[in-house]
Formats: sequence, C-alpha cells, structure tokens
Amino acid sequence: MINKITIHDIARKLNIDSSTVSRALANSDRVKLKTRELVKKTADELGYRRNHLASNLRKQRSYTIGVIVPYINRHFFSTVISGIEESASKQGYKLIICQSGDQEQKDAELMEMLINNQVDAIFISMAMTTTNTEHFKLAQKIDIPIILFDRIRDDLPFPSVVIDDYQAALETCELLAKKGYQSIAHIGGRQNVSIYKNRYLGYLDAIEKFNLNFCDDWHMECNMESKDGVEFANKIMHMKKRPDAILCANDIVAISAMRTLQAHSIEVPKDIALIGFSNEPLSAYTSPPLTTVDQKALEIGQLAFNLFQKHQDKVGQVERMKVKSSIIQRSSC
Repeated sequence: MINKITIHDIARKLNIDSSTVSRALANSDRVKLKTRELVKKTADELGYRRNHLASNLRKQRSYTIGVIVPYINRHFFSTVISGIEESASKQGYKLIICQSGDQEQKDAELMEMLINNQVDAIFISMAMTTTNTEHFKLAQKIDIPIILFDRIRDDLPFPSVVIDDYQAALETCELLAKKGYQSIAHIGGRQNVSIYKNRYLGYLDAIEKFNLNFCDDWHMECNMESKDGVEFANKIMHMKKRPDAILCANDIVAISAMRTLQAHSIEVPKDIALIGFSNEPLSAYTSPPLTTVDQKALEIGQLAFNLFQKHQDKVGQVERMKVKSSIIQRSSC
C-alpha cells in the first residue's frame, strides 16, 4: 500500500510545527511569505496532495452538488447542467451528474447514493414515471436542500425553476390560429408531471379562446419518446377527421411524427403543421425546419443554483420561479 504524505511529514522535513505547515498551505498571512513558499515547494517535492473532502467535511460542507436528469444526452438537460456548472464552479462547487433513464426506481437509488456521498444539495428533474416521492422525504429529513427544475411536482415543498408552460402552449396555439390552422392536435406527457399538465391546460384554453375545433382523438398522453410520435402519426392516417396541426410537448416526438407523416405522403406544413418544445439542435435541420419553443435551459440552470444559494440555510422554504420562453419560428407551420 502507498503511504500518503501528510502535513506531519512536511513538518518533520522542515523541522517546524504541523500547524505552521497547515497555515502555509492555506496561504495564511500569519505565516511569512518565505516560509509559505518553502512549505509549498517541499510539499510538491514530497508529493503531498491535500485531502479536500476531509477539509470540507470539517467545515460541514463537501462542496459537491448532485444533479439528476432523465437523459444526459438530451440537449435541454445537458444545457441546464452547463448553466448549473457555470454558476457553481464560481463558488467552488463540483457536480456529480446522474441519469435516471426516466425510471422512478433509479430516481430513488440515485438520490440515496448522493445523500450517502454527503452532497450539499440535490438538483433534480424527475423521471416521467415517478409517482412515489418517499425518497424525497429522506433528503428533507436530514436537511439536504432539493432544487426541482423542469419536471416538478407541485405537491413537493421544494424550490423550483420552470418555464411558464401554460403560457407557452397558449402562445403556440395562438401562432397556429393566426396562420389559419383550426384543428390542432396535442401530444403531451404524463399528467402527474406539472409541466405536461400545464402545457395541456394551455392547449385546452387556447382551443376555447381562439374558437378552434376539438376532438378527443386529437390528444395523446405518453412518455414523450420517439416511438410515441410515430404511433400518433400512424393513428392520424386512420382518422376520418384529421387535424391540420400538431402541438408536441417535445421536439423528439415532433420530429418522429413529422418523418412518419412524410412517409405517408403528408406534406408539412401544407397538410399538417408541427410545433415542438425544447429547441433541440436537430430541430433546425429537419425538412422543413421545426418551429419550436426555446425553454431557456441555460438560464434555468443558473437560476436553479441561485435558488440553492438563497435557500441552502432555509430548507423547507418554497420559492417557485417561472422563466419566460420564446417561440422560434421556422418552416414547419
């Protein structure tokens, strides 16, 4: 086994007190500059490496933050992570990034792992299938701050950051109505997740507000995977009354629906228009390019970290933040 070099080894080498070595390595003004430089030089020569975890635990902080997302390879989530990291690194924090694969059990296991690793906070966008929230109570019980973003639950008493999903859906339907589309379908996520519930409510209110046609068959609740867009597009082929536009609650579903419709010789946007959510990079390169809602992912990440800093000593205080989204208009509608 390799023996790790300690401050006591450096102290013996220089014939000084261990406390002096510790202060010198911390760049304390209580130690003369010449001594500080000698201590640091000797530490490098001996191969000393500071134990940051032990040092931070003495301060009751690990300076690590756990981040749980459904899929790391989704542009939205990776950009949120970038926003968190950008703000966190300025304050000396490191991230532990985890992927749940949209599985409730994985959400719970990852949260337990992060708690055991003594993170200072957990930032999470919940799995689509999560209905049991017992694992959140464990973190709450030991006063670990939890910050929710994007996929949240209104019944959980934690600070959160989302876009105004209701307003975003309402405005996309208004855009379609102004362009002459009167029969708008909707592919949405599970209604236990507030963002998908709010997007659906915005869609329903837009139908009434702009006097649009409505049919029960024009709404699909799903897990928002590529196969769901394919399924709904194929379902349209057998409808007696087809919609002339589809609002999709993410770009992945919108793109798969577009390709399936085109495979059936349905022209986009001439026959059926499409709008997505999240502004995935691929959405600009489909044929035609996909109109989509920019969810301000980087800003959400930055605001999530700001919420953590604001509430880290006030666990249990709830603040809900809503970010204004924007529609990126392209040729699919």
